[in-house]
Amino acid sequence: MLLLLALLLAAPAAGFRDDFDAVRLDPAGAQGWRLLTGDGSATLKLRQGSPGVASLEVDATRDRRGIWWALIEREALAHVTLPPGREVRIEARLRVSHAPRRVNLQVLTARSTDDYAHLMEFDLPDTGWHTISLTTRGFKATDDTLIAHLALMDWGLEKYRVDLDYVRLAIVDPATAGPDQGAAVPYHPPVADPKTFAEHLPAAEAAMIDLENPTTNLADWSVAEGGRRLPVLTVDAGHVVILRWDLRRFAGRQVAGGGLLELTTHAVQRQSAPAKDFGLLRVVEILGGDPGWSRRTVTADSFLRGQPLTRVLNPQMIIDWPPTEGSGGKTLLTISRPVLQRLIDGKTPGIAIRPLGALSAAFRVLDAGPRLHFSVR
Repeated sequence: MLLLLALLLAAPAAGFRDDFDAVRLDPAGAQGWRLLTGDGSATLKLRQGSPGVASLEVDATRDRRGIWWALIEREALAHVTLPPGREVRIEARLRVSHAPRRVNLQVLTARSTDDYAHLMEFDLPDTGWHTISLTTRGFKATDDTLIAHLALMDWGLEKYRVDLDYVRLAIVDPATAGPDQGAAVPYHPPVADPKTFAEHLPAAEAAMIDLENPTTNLADWSVAEGGRRLPVLTVDAGHVVILRWDLRRFAGRQVAGGGLLELTTHAVQRQSAPAKDFGLLRVVEILGGDPGWSRRTVTADSFLRGQPLTRVLNPQMIIDWPPTEGSGGKTLLTISRPVLQRLIDGKTPGIAIRPLGALSAAFRVLDAGPRLHFSVR
């Protein structure tokens, strides 16, 4: 009997896999996928696409702020007691209609209270098929029902689609299961110490574009201080800060983990009372436009080159983060490894900063201008 018990504990529970030969929906998430949206006006549908493929369709055209989320989840394995040394792996094969974008995978139970435990985002650099997987660490389950979860957030204000080939959940031995797949991006990791990075690179160009006056160059944008004019970069409703670096000497190198964008505050104006997703800096990738712009001559029109702003700037943020208030304050913004790699590879020509909610934040340009901290192998 002891031997039988040991074998039962060592054996993995039966796995779950949905190959989407037929799309099954269930508002309770018990016999099919439950669909949920929030923090905006986006709508979500899950329907049969081509044979064996489900299409998750989001319509965010009526949304205003771009902070919506949309997810599908369902009960995958019931009555699971996780044996010692075992973890849960969730895996999906998918493709997205717009890129680069991120999706996230999560494993949870009906008793879970931490919304971000056992959750990982994945960077999808293009619209081809990708396999992504997350293996939990320290997951606990005692006669629990395991729930599989896939979500997308803050993609923009258009219509989007995620095609799903399959989603599976399994109990695995992490020592023998092999590495997870996909470009994993931790959700809001702790802010690193800039001193831990090998490279500390000032921006080669730092400028503002004026969305209300698209033919105006703002190279002399400044504030009066101590009897002189001090150049600043201002992020507010009408102005976007754009940054680029000369990374040619790192060509062919691989980034070693994520990095930081450092900004030094001149002044910040915002609401006194904190509000959710309001008064933040929204840091995004530059995807198009003029890659060789200069602070001395750039305007919104010359930068965009006739393209809409939503095509030149990725609507999905790298990170949303509050600016540090007070003159000389340091704002440290985490930049993910995939974004840093695209910067080094020349696939992303720079980074832009916009406001999320009412905000006016001015940052220094000369004595302590924008700086990128990172390491390469």
